Amino acid sequence: MGEFDGKTVLVTGGGSGIGLATAGLLLSAGARVVIAGRSPRRLEDAARGLDAGARLLPVVADVADPAAVDRLLSTVLARFGVLHGLFANAGIARFGPAASVSGEDYDALMNINFRGVFQTVQKAMPMLTEDASVVLNGSWLVHRGLATTPLYAAGKAAVVNLARSLAADLGARGIRINAISPGFIVTDMFTGIASSAQEQEASRLQVPLGRLGTPADVAEAALFLLSPRSSYITGQELLVDGGLIGSVPHR
Repeated sequence: MGEFDGKTVLVTGGGSGIGLATAGLLLSAGARVVIAGRSPRRLEDAARGLDAGARLLPVVADVADPAAVDRLLSTVLARFGVLHGLFANAGIARFGPAASVSGEDYDALMNINFRGVFQTVQKAMPMLTEDASVVLNGSWLVHRGLATTPLYAAGKAAVVNLARSLAADLGARGIRINAISPGFIVTDMFTGIASSAQEQEASRLQVPLGRLGTPADVAEAALFLLSPRSSYITGQELLVDGGLIGSVPHR
C-alpha cells in the first residue's frame, strides 16, 4: 500500500517544475492529485506525462482570481469530496531594482505570490480533513536581501510568516501548516532569470553542496511535510537549499 492511498492532495502551480515533480511523487505514493495552473497547454502536457488516469484531475485556474479559486475548489469537492493535503506552490518571479518596479509588477507579484496563496488556503479550509497538511512555497530570498528582489522577497517573507500564523489558527483542528523554501532550483523560472551558463555557474558556486537543486529535491521535502511522517511538525520553515543560507562554501 502507498503512503497516500485514499488521500486527495491539491497542488497549485502543478503544471511544471516543483509542482509537477511533487504531483508525480504523490501519485507514486497512491494519492489522488489535483494539479491547478494558468496554462491549459502545460496542464495537458503534465497530465499526459503523469498518466495517472482517474487519480489525476487537472484544473485550469488562476489563484490570483478569487472566482477562479472558488471554481477550482468546487471542482475538487464535486470529484473527491475532501482535501487531505494542499501544496500552495503557484508563483511568479519578476526581478528588478525598486526604481524599476511598476504598478503592474506590484499587482502581479502580490496577487499571485501572496494573495493567491492566502485565498487558496482560506477557501480550502472547509474541505480540509482534521489531520490535513498544508505546505506553502517560500524562497531562500526570505533570508537574504538582494537589490533586484524587493517585491518578490517581501511577498515570499509574507508567505513564510503566514504559515506560522495559520499553524496557530488551525492547530486546534489538527491541521498542520508549514513552509518550504527552495534555494537555486533548476526550473523554467530559474533559467528564465539566470539564463546564461555563467550566471548559473555563479549560482552553483554559492551552494556548499556544489550543485544546483532539482525539482525532485524540493518535491521530496514537500512529500515529507504533506505526509503523516511529519505529524508533529507545524508552523515551521524547511530550507531546501543545499546549505546556501546557513553555510559559506570553501572554493
